[in-house]
Amino acid sequence: MIHEGRRRAGLTQAALAGRVGTTQSAVARWESGSTSPSLDTVVRVLRACELDLEVAVVPYDDSDYAQARRLLDLTPAQRAKRAAEVSRTYRDLRRQAERTARSPGGR
Repeated sequence: MIHEGRRRAGLTQAALAGRVGTTQSAVARWESGSTSPSLDTVVRVLRACELDLEVAVVPYDDSDYAQARRLLDLTPAQRAKRAAEVSRTYRDLRRQAERTARSPGGR
């Protein structure tokens, strides 16, 4: 997050360090993951980049994991067949959307 904030602000590590009262090497360590800043430090650093951090507690959704587990139960041939079917479905949906957009009264 710190690297992204610094990048968006167009700052060097040294410039960001100057804004938050630390060293360039400390910023480098945060960005590389060799040290982990506290949440308070992350917020302070992002604010120095004229950004803010929004955090929300939301219901846990493991649907991606459940789908991955189901796909892992398939053989490689079954996974390839499924991927081809999904690809055809997306292609057909895209073609239908293009026809609808070109038709009179379409979007």
